[in-house]
Amino acid sequence: MSLYTDLVNKKAKLSLVGLGYVGMPIAVAFAKKIKVVGFDLNKAKIDLYKSGVDPTNEVGNDVIKKTKVEFTADETKLKEASFHIVAVPTPVYDDHTPDLTPVEGASRILGRNLKKGSVVVFESTVYPGVTEDVCVPILEKESGLKCGKDFKIGYSPERINPGDKLHRLENIKKIVSGMDAETLDTVAKVYELVVEAGVHRAPAIKVAEAAKVIENSQRDINIAFMNELSIIFNRMGIDTKSVLEAAGTKWNFLNFRPGLVGGHCIGVDPYYLTYKAEMLGYHSQIILAGRRINDDMGKYVAENCVKSLIKAQKFVKNAKVAILGFTFKENCPDTRNSKVFDIVKELREYGIEPVIADPTADAAEAKRLYGVDFVDIGSIKNMDAVILAVAHTAFESFTVKSMGKLFGKGKKVLLDIKGLLNREEFEKADYLYWRF
Repeated sequence: MSLYTDLVNKKAKLSLVGLGYVGMPIAVAFAKKIKVVGFDLNKAKIDLYKSGVDPTNEVGNDVIKKTKVEFTADETKLKEASFHIVAVPTPVYDDHTPDLTPVEGASRILGRNLKKGSVVVFESTVYPGVTEDVCVPILEKESGLKCGKDFKIGYSPERINPGDKLHRLENIKKIVSGMDAETLDTVAKVYELVVEAGVHRAPAIKVAEAAKVIENSQRDINIAFMNELSIIFNRMGIDTKSVLEAAGTKWNFLNFRPGLVGGHCIGVDPYYLTYKAEMLGYHSQIILAGRRINDDMGKYVAENCVKSLIKAQKFVKNAKVAILGFTFKENCPDTRNSKVFDIVKELREYGIEPVIADPTADAAEAKRLYGVDFVDIGSIKNMDAVILAVAHTAFESFTVKSMGKLFGKGKKVLLDIKGLLNREEFEKADYLYWRF
């Protein structure tokens, strides 16, 4: 009997290694169809899941309470599964080179608990070759098994968009790949259990790895172009948002907007591709140029905050500045690789210590990663400037009057990074309004 059939008949189990913003929703989706073991090293996170709490807000507490996923921090439980999905982060070091520590660590754990006849599928975003050249040797060493003979491997890049309630695992076409035709067929059939949009069968694992890494690189480059346009148009005294709305009336104009590019995908993945290119003797020009622009946008915002304070005849040193929003994207508690912190660091260079409020963010994570503490929005008052940094739904209700309660005397300086508010209304109310 095939592995796929055993899974469907609940004679075999699927494991999910890594239960973060990507892994947990995958585990929950599969648990509706087959038996699932959900493993994560973070026991505190596992305890939350077991108690019915979803710290990621990806599926919600009610779903977590009802799911049949067997949550565990005990790696030996992985021995009960025959189909394994690895969904751990793949960050970069400070020098922008790939940090494969999480995926290597997951491979070691899985290798120690791998049994014959298993299929291992990696979802983590990597440069082409990592699955076969880095992960397989670790699996073989730890398990004492031979890839191709005792176990098989595949790759299926994650496409979940954290915080996005529209584009979910079920309705996004899934790229799948396997080391041979038989493995590819098994991997495809297993994912088809939960992916209603269907799968795309890539001809090779490296093709699937490359497809994923260029998806975010393409988006990064397009946003970098918008950011560069914003810098140019601001010097011309032209509103960038208005320009893009006008240009967007053409049928083939690409709908991208300027902004901070952080998180653990778009702001990271291009470096994986350029790193591999460097290994092969090619120095990227377009991709790295886009990265340089996007990495400097936090500093750019801070500089324009200072310029606006001077224009409003406010003292820069010790100015009272509030930042609303700290996560890397809207309606998502994830603060990892948040470029809002770049604004904080640059403002400190000018002698400004901003107060930060974010009702959506994971406050404990922000404290651990950046050493920052959040304040309640209701406690913010007498500000010289307010930076609306993230387009959380919670911020959409701001009006000229409610925003005004955050300010003190004199000209009100408002930097609306995401263009969430109505520029005309605020300028009419005598705000000094700035946006990308």
